[in-house]
Amino acid sequence: MAGHARQLDRRRLELLLDGGDPAPVLAAVDGYRNPDGGYSWGLEPDLRATESQPGGAYHAFEVFDDIAPATSPRAVELCDWLASVALPDGGLPFALPVSDPTGCAPFWAQADPTASSLQISAFVTGTAQRVAAHDPAVAAHPWLARATDYCLAAIDALEGAPFAIALAAAMQFLDSAHGVRPEAAALLERLGRHIPADGQVRVTGGAEDEMMRALDFAPTPGRPVRELFSPDTIDAELQRLAGAQQDDGGWRVDFTSYSPAATLEWRGYATVRAVSILLRN
Repeated sequence: MAGHARQLDRRRLELLLDGGDPAPVLAAVDGYRNPDGGYSWGLEPDLRATESQPGGAYHAFEVFDDIAPATSPRAVELCDWLASVALPDGGLPFALPVSDPTGCAPFWAQADPTASSLQISAFVTGTAQRVAAHDPAVAAHPWLARATDYCLAAIDALEGAPFAIALAAAMQFLDSAHGVRPEAAALLERLGRHIPADGQVRVTGGAEDEMMRALDFAPTPGRPVRELFSPDTIDAELQRLAGAQQDDGGWRVDFTSYSPAATLEWRGYATVRAVSILLRN
């Protein structure tokens, strides 16, 4: 982490391992915040644009989830920003216009800002629902209700198996919304039919070995989505994840990075994720 990671992820790991005051983590994520209440500046490592973006909102909500049960007024301010950029159907575009695409993945820079994306909407809204579980101001925000309605309707309208990453996003969202919205249980069971017994779904068009795995769909024990996977499948994935630790102590990602900075930053992010999953399990 000292050799690769951003200050943000070093602070996230510190909080994860040692607990204590969340203030350093909040100070670190504030460096990616814009005056409009949104986040950018590479908070999503492959989206280095300066304009606030839904991808940045997703990673900011991850931090607000990390600090539970503490809360931050930044979370509800982020809901205000999301309400200002949501499309008429309640969904979020995959990305907003990017003025300078330097260091940005093409799928971010070339996204259609006029069309709602289930993938990014589900990632953002599902993580916001996890924050809402301990932050009443987020739970009561009108944006969250509209975004949840959009995600539920979009998932219900799916025909066939969605793109692997969108499938993971939708299942994580439904798991977060489980118990909040009664429709979520049946939709989660329906989506689970698209996942084979080994829990591996290849990412079409991604890197050669890139795929979504059982722990991408169900990282946390005791959650409804975990019931879709056998204990043997989860155990095998936990053993694989533990065994993927590199000699320097960190983890790598299996997808392509789009800037030299992102190549390093993803390692820090992936290491926090891996340690978090292994500790929870």
